[in-house]
Amino acid sequence: MILDKLDLKFHRGDKVGLLGPNGSGKTTLFHIIMGLLKPQSGKMEIFGKGVNGNRDFRQTCKKIGLLFQDADDQLFSPTVLEDVAFGPLNLNKSKEEALEIAQKTLTFLGLKGFENRITHKLSGGEKRLVSLATVLAMEPEVLLLDEPSNGLDDKTKAKLSNVLNNLDLSYILISHESSFMEETTDSIYLMENGKIFWHNPVHHHAHIHPHSHHEHTHHQ
Repeated sequence: MILDKLDLKFHRGDKVGLLGPNGSGKTTLFHIIMGLLKPQSGKMEIFGKGVNGNRDFRQTCKKIGLLFQDADDQLFSPTVLEDVAFGPLNLNKSKEEALEIAQKTLTFLGLKGFENRITHKLSGGEKRLVSLATVLAMEPEVLLLDEPSNGLDDKTKAKLSNVLNNLDLSYILISHESSFMEETTDSIYLMENGKIFWHNPVHHHAHIHPHSHHEHTHHQ
């Protein structure tokens, strides 16, 4: 059993960090939220509604964006623009709308001019930012970020930190880097052996956007 009677509530406006050793259940938790794995017991509510089965997850996961730990698992189109426009197209946007959303997302992330770059030829940091662009282009309400700073140089890490602090979105962020987590989250939870042991409020940065605090997503 990877998750053991885990109980976690996540509310609108929260920016939460999950810290813990490999094998503690962090990525498994993300995959359960997305419906990629099915829990053996317990219940989960997303956006105030119980979810149970593929149909429920298909509806709720349109509002949740998952950034995979490995950017190569997220990028598969020949060019950056095609990759970023793919999500909006799958959400029934017209080609013109999808391309416009993709362009705006790339500009927001400081990637203007990357449109025709070949994805597999990008550097590791560039792939990470383009991967984030593919998620943001789907206009989610919640982000699940699995080791977003892993392998980044200091310059790209600072850029990513700035992007996250300027997002008016709720997110849960997995990281082994406590300093990066302190820069980008409001609170940090320690996860070990499938359980959450403590919660540590973070006071190292101020948010640019005001947040409301209504219950938003899951309870597992």
